Amino acid sequence: MKRRDFIQKTAASTALVGLGLSFSSFESAKTSHLTVLHTNDVHSYIDPFPPNHPKNPNMGGVARRAALIDSIRQENSNVLLLDAGDIFQGTPYFNYYGGELELKLMSMMKYDLATLGNHDFDNGIDGFYSQMHNANFDFVSANYNFDNTVLHGIVKPYKIFYKNGIKIGVFGLGVELAGLVDKKNYKETVYSNPVEASQDMVRILKQEQKCDLIICLSHIGYQYKNEPDKICDLKLAALTKDIDLIIGGHTHTFLDKPTIVKNADGKDVLVNQAGCYGVNLGRIDFYFDNDKSKIANGKSIIV
Repeated sequence: MKRRDFIQKTAASTALVGLGLSFSSFESAKTSHLTVLHTNDVHSYIDPFPPNHPKNPNMGGVARRAALIDSIRQENSNVLLLDAGDIFQGTPYFNYYGGELELKLMSMMKYDLATLGNHDFDNGIDGFYSQMHNANFDFVSANYNFDNTVLHGIVKPYKIFYKNGIKIGVFGLGVELAGLVDKKNYKETVYSNPVEASQDMVRILKQEQKCDLIICLSHIGYQYKNEPDKICDLKLAALTKDIDLIIGGHTHTFLDKPTIVKNADGKDVLVNQAGCYGVNLGRIDFYFDNDKSKIANGKSIIV
């Protein structure tokens, strides 16, 4: 218990990104506060881990996550709740209900948006489509072309949200499916390069739509140390511009606080991932002043 208390206290450490500004300048100005909460790779883990679990004793569980989310919403009414994919597959709940329970529970928690992970194709693209009526939220993917599938027109590249005068653009990215997912499961889904897709999204969201904040929901993986040429969130952040936050998935990476990466323009990008199985809830707080300049801090909260 002492060890877990220590972990919980250290997990509250934050990454502060000033974006060229000092926090004191925001204290005197009128600020808008946006809280972004996020999960990834929950993998159908509905129940908490048992007390005798060797890695995650008494952690996780949908009921606890829901209570935590509710308490944060009471602090700040401007909350976005996002998921970076691999909602499905991992427990008998998925084997029996085929994704119905996961999407219904996420809807009850009022998720705003999600992207698709490779395991979300485990019942085939038709199986995923058959469960979408249980989701009271949308899915986005900018580098999966679904034109010749049942998801055509349903999964959009991006979505725009308005929170307290702040315009937020969120787009999705998925990992390459070939070699990872059976072709019969994703059928005619066409994968494209995440960097090129991101550049298209940034052009639309920043230049055309004039978004104040751009978030990428990514299921391409945080980093691949043994495959240095493989595209990942850290590379994506460095090779692009105008993305403010990358919320990652796929590699089950536990980060106590977001990684800060310099983008192609030398500006800071936050990259975060909340591990897996619902053990952590990621939290990023953005503060905007009157001219939409912003600072941010982030942490992971153990559930």
